[in-house]
Amino acid sequence: MTGYEDADREWHSASPATVAALLAAIDADGAAPSADGAPLVVRGAVRRRLGAPAEVVLEDGTVLPAAAELPARLPLGYHTLRSERGDAPLIVSPGRCHLPKTLRTFGWAVQLHALRSRSSWGIGDLADLRELARWAAADLGAGMVMLNPLHATTLTSPQQASPYYPSSRRFRNPLYLRIEDVPGATLIGDELDGLARAGRALNDERLIDRDAVLRLKLAALNRIWDGRDLQQQRAPAASDLVDFATHCALSEMHGSSWRRWPARLRDPRSRAVASFRQERQDRVDFFAWMQQLIDEQLADASAPLAVMHDLAIGVDPDGADSWLWQEVITAEVHAGAPPDKFNRLGQDWGFPPFDPWKLRAAGYRPFIDTIRSALRHAGALRVDHILGLFRLYWIPEGASPKDGAYVRYPTSDLLDILALESCRAGAYICGEDLGTFEKPTRDALAARDILSYRVLWFEEDPPAAYPTRSMAAATTHDLPTIAGAWTGADHAAQKRLGLDPDAKFARALRTTLRSLTGLPSGAPVDDVIVATYRALATAPSMVLTATLEDILGVVERPNMPGTVSGWPNWSVALPATLEQLISDPRAARIASVLRRDASG
Repeated sequence: MTGYEDADREWHSASPATVAALLAAIDADGAAPSADGAPLVVRGAVRRRLGAPAEVVLEDGTVLPAAAELPARLPLGYHTLRSERGDAPLIVSPGRCHLPKTLRTFGWAVQLHALRSRSSWGIGDLADLRELARWAAADLGAGMVMLNPLHATTLTSPQQASPYYPSSRRFRNPLYLRIEDVPGATLIGDELDGLARAGRALNDERLIDRDAVLRLKLAALNRIWDGRDLQQQRAPAASDLVDFATHCALSEMHGSSWRRWPARLRDPRSRAVASFRQERQDRVDFFAWMQQLIDEQLADASAPLAVMHDLAIGVDPDGADSWLWQEVITAEVHAGAPPDKFNRLGQDWGFPPFDPWKLRAAGYRPFIDTIRSALRHAGALRVDHILGLFRLYWIPEGASPKDGAYVRYPTSDLLDILALESCRAGAYICGEDLGTFEKPTRDALAARDILSYRVLWFEEDPPAAYPTRSMAAATTHDLPTIAGAWTGADHAAQKRLGLDPDAKFARALRTTLRSLTGLPSGAPVDDVIVATYRALATAPSMVLTATLEDILGVVERPNMPGTVSGWPNWSVALPATLEQLISDPRAARIASVLRRDASG
């Protein structure tokens, strides 16, 4: 797309230099991608004519003849269309995501790293999530907890703080493990006690020291691994887990950026990598074992209620997924967002996007694997910047975020795949549809039974006018907390950081809060927070969420977009422990507001 309409409905044309750079990035002057072998994505009840006789090989091996058209009512799933031109993936989707008709609930939006209990090792963990979920469900009547992405980082120092810049979206971060719950942990005795004391001492500082957490937890896990009973056999790791574990072992030896490794190791399918894996098999197995531990602890933590996971929009260009999927990633550009009223400078998110043509040629396998992994042990999934499945803002490397342009994606196919995986997992989907988008976008998402994400700061209409098929929130991790907006602390922080904040917009937030709550300018923050959520509860939205930061009256937002230094992004723990949160009357007050009765 050579131009776009911004959030204020003003037209922006891309410069010739931007257009040329993006066309070069996708090799637009090269040969057009062949349609042979490209996936065919259909909906179960839709007939599709074929250009030549073929047969359909179902997932279970059943073979069905297909003459002029596909057989009627094919089972949902991933099949193969076989013809004289070769094999091609055939994906049969329900066309709509899983969505319970009776869904009407509320829950907490949680930055898990910030949720520390007295037993945490400097960072919130999966045992803390288990206790939070139990309390929210049993004591407050909540039906869900929405988490930040738990995606895997590269296990080197310095640790990546942002959960939205992961090494892999298919695997999870071992920093969230509760070490005492690992089988065999007690066998290392006094050594575990010493490491646990050092870990709990990290809770004395509000800033999260991920490098210290990594050192302590890796030390414990290495000792448990070395002391394990070698007679206990675990199930062989799947090939994708072996590939990821190989990247972890290589990173441990050669550094966090695969692009700086010896040239022979940069190709994941090279003989050198295969030799490394064989020589360092015990270390590869160690990293695979950690992922199996996370899977077990996450399954346990997810038992009390529906956990809504968060799928980041992209991955670190130096990380595991970028190493393994080099052929479908466009390294010469970054994804981001154009300037808008929340960020007048625009945003460069720093990660390389999928090339839409190459992704299709790969049978959408990277996308399928990513969605499926995100839905494991999930009752729901929030898709970060779901607008990127329609079009994604590409910025040429080295250019300003103002100098980008939109690139379109095969939306129908991607949404059909999302629907298929949603139904297989029995998990509903919420799409983060905030920012600059085209008018038909939200209608297209609604047609797929994907909940819209309605955030108070973005909406011109009152909550009572929100659509039923939505998840409503007062704020997000990237936006001011209610306390930050009400007190002016958030605007002052932006000024201090040189972010050129819009004073008019900051005043408008306070005006919105006064209008919604009916409270005067000098009202106590806690009263404003409860009254704001009381107003939000008038929304007919299927799901309501409140942040733990709002419950505790925190003025700092978890992330300040546009900053690399000067703000402790993703590194500020909550000012109260989990135990203190559970006994805090503010949590019960907000829950009673959001726990709507059947009459609404």
